[in-house]
Amino acid sequence: MRTDKRTGVMIGVTLAVALATASGVGRAKTVAKGEAAGAAAAERGAMIVQIGGCNHCHTPWMFDASLGMPVPDMKRMLSGHPADAPDPEGKVGKRDVGTVYAPNLTPDKDTGMGTWTEKMFVDAIKNGKHMGGNGRAILPPMPWMDLSALPETDLKALYAFLKSIPAVRNPVPAHKVPEPVYAVITENFEKLKKAMQARPAAKP
Repeated sequence: MRTDKRTGVMIGVTLAVALATASGVGRAKTVAKGEAAGAAAAERGAMIVQIGGCNHCHTPWMFDASLGMPVPDMKRMLSGHPADAPDPEGKVGKRDVGTVYAPNLTPDKDTGMGTWTEKMFVDAIKNGKHMGGNGRAILPPMPWMDLSALPETDLKALYAFLKSIPAVRNPVPAHKVPEPVYAVITENFEKLKKAMQARPAAKP
């Protein structure tokens, strides 16, 4: 009896193609599930941004002539205080913190949060400090202490949404908080953080 080696080769090739196809389908399903979960998280993050009023401070406003009133300029959504915008005209009072600018929350790598990881974002909110909890204190009026009470899944959803929006290049100016005031904020920061974190976290 003669064995046809070509048939054996053909069977081997067919089996390899079948395995590769099955493997590809498995990977595609995994990717699809991951994309669906990411989309759901970003959708929840969008809701948190909306009910949290994030656009009130972090999105530049413009006058809408048809409405006769100022509205958020969604073309620059969450891009922070415009770099070329004038400073407030009022004078800083003795009991005022100073001038604080809303930062750029878009995923721009140079001027926004493009280099932030999910962990950095979550840790920053939980600890009230920039760069994953290791930077300077997050200044008022940012309500980080309220956001820190959210379940971690919601903070991750918020991060997912911020990563999904268009990146806008906008180098926000550095804050203008007088050094003595900033020193007091820094000195009392740990007390504030402990007081805020002593509250029970909200349940999902």
